[in-house]
Amino acid sequence: MDSQSRVFAAILTESGREYTGNENPQRLKVQAVDRQILNNRVQEVQVTGTAEDCCPADRVSVRVSVGHSKDSVNEVTNSVSRRLEYILQVVRQHGASEKDTSVRRFLHREADKYHMDAEVLITFSDFEKMERVRSVLLEKLAKSVCVGTPQFYHSAECLSLMRRRACVSAVENAQQKACEVSQLLGQTLGHPFLVREEETREWKNEDEEDGGRCQNATRLPHPSQIPTITVSSQVSVSFTFRDISKKKPQ
Repeated sequence: MDSQSRVFAAILTESGREYTGNENPQRLKVQAVDRQILNNRVQEVQVTGTAEDCCPADRVSVRVSVGHSKDSVNEVTNSVSRRLEYILQVVRQHGASEKDTSVRRFLHREADKYHMDAEVLITFSDFEKMERVRSVLLEKLAKSVCVGTPQFYHSAECLSLMRRRACVSAVENAQQKACEVSQLLGQTLGHPFLVREEETREWKNEDEEDGGRCQNATRLPHPSQIPTITVSSQVSVSFTFRDISKKKPQ
């Protein structure tokens, strides 16, 4: 996992001012500083770290549409209802729950005919089950139904988990950098006293287009074509340096 960090450390210049990093390092001179002066100063190191986490879509939805025209409302309702019942039966047989399935019906009149359209939206977390359901419906109902293109997306739980992982990894990277900096300065890293998430970004590898259009094909996208979201987190962490001048009483 790639990461970047910015480091700010407080040290003394020849005149006793703090060197913030904006000055030319060549102008600084090393000199002995009284230990009491250092002990009276608040010493800290501030590190800004970044980290990324990515994950493919964990949900997929499929729209199945059916429509029919008849001379009466009862006839068209019965005709469409029979197809809907078969669709829902196939969905239940493959483990989809009622909360993951929704049905909508639309009835209207065209000249002397009554036309009813119905749509079933099914959400799956198992992509193989989704593929089997689409195959069965396309095979058994043929042209009497329209099976839409699978729409892959990330659930709220998946996005929340990625954001937390990215943030935690950024903090871990910042802590590792702070440890290395403290060793370079001859200090001992203490406890963090400030952790702040400064920036988060999210982007996906491709745009989802042609959503829900009718497609009489059972071939699933290649795994590399399933949308993947990347989350980036940047944090700022401040640590104190431990005061090792005070020895424990023996």
